[in-house]
Amino acid sequence: MSKINNAIYEIHHIDQIASRDQWMNQIHPLVKLCLTIIYIAVTVSFSKYDIVGLSAMAVYLFIAFHLAELSFRDALRRLRVVLPIVCVVGIANPFFDRVPVAIGVFHVNAGVLSMLTLMMKGVFAVLASYILIATTTIEKICYALRLLHIPTILVTQILLTYRYITLLLGEVNRITQAYALRAPNQKGIHFKVWGSLTGQLLLRSIDRANDVYDSMTLRGYHGEFRYVGEKYRLRSQDALYFIVWIALFALFRKIPILIVIGNLVGGLFA
Repeated sequence: MSKINNAIYEIHHIDQIASRDQWMNQIHPLVKLCLTIIYIAVTVSFSKYDIVGLSAMAVYLFIAFHLAELSFRDALRRLRVVLPIVCVVGIANPFFDRVPVAIGVFHVNAGVLSMLTLMMKGVFAVLASYILIATTTIEKICYALRLLHIPTILVTQILLTYRYITLLLGEVNRITQAYALRAPNQKGIHFKVWGSLTGQLLLRSIDRANDVYDSMTLRGYHGEFRYVGEKYRLRSQDALYFIVWIALFALFRKIPILIVIGNLVGGLFA
C-alpha cells in the first residue's frame, strides 16, 4: 500500500472509530472539546522543572484511553511523525541550562529536567488531542465550535477541509500513478515537472470544489451547515464527567499528588 493510500485508509479508520456506539463517544462534544482545551492549558502551565507534578496529568490519558477502548500502541503508531517533532523542542536545553536541581535525594541537570518536562507536555497535549479526535466525529467537533461562537467561516473551513482531504489525496495518487506509468524507470517525480503537476492538481481541485459547492447549494446550503443539535443535548452524566475531571485537574495542579501518595504508601510499610 502506497503512502497516500495508507493516509486515506487512516483517515477513514479514525472516522469509523469516532463513529462507534461507545460510552466515551456519546459524551457531549462540547464537554470533550472544552475538557481537552483545559487539559492542555493546565498541562503547559506547570513549571519547566516540575516534572513530578506534571506526571500526574498522565492519569487523564490512561483513564480516557481505557474508557474509550483505544489502543495506546495504535495511537503512538499514528502519531509517529508528530511525536518526534514535539520531543525535539527542548533537546538543546541540557547544553544551555546546567544548574543542578534537587529532586528528593537526587540531583539532576536542570537542562535535562526542563527538556523532559517540555517533551512530556508536548506528548500529553498530542495524546489528549488524539483522544478527542478518536472519540468525536468532525461534525460533532464543529458543532461544539459553533456552540462556543467560533465564526462560521472558520468552522466551515475546518469541516470541509477534513471531509474532502481524502478527495485531494485521491487526486494526488492518480497524478503520481499516471506519471509513474509514463516514466517507469524513474524513481520519484523529477523536479522539472513539479510545477506542471502542481498546476494540474490545482485545476482539478478547483473543478472538484465547484462540483461540491453546486451539490451543497442544491441541498439547501446557504452559508452554514445545519448541525443536528437536538441529538447532542447536555446530560447530567456529561456535566458530572466534566466536573470530576476539572476538579482532578485543579487537584493535580495545586498538590504534588504523586509525592503525597508515595509518602502515604511509604508510611504504611514503614
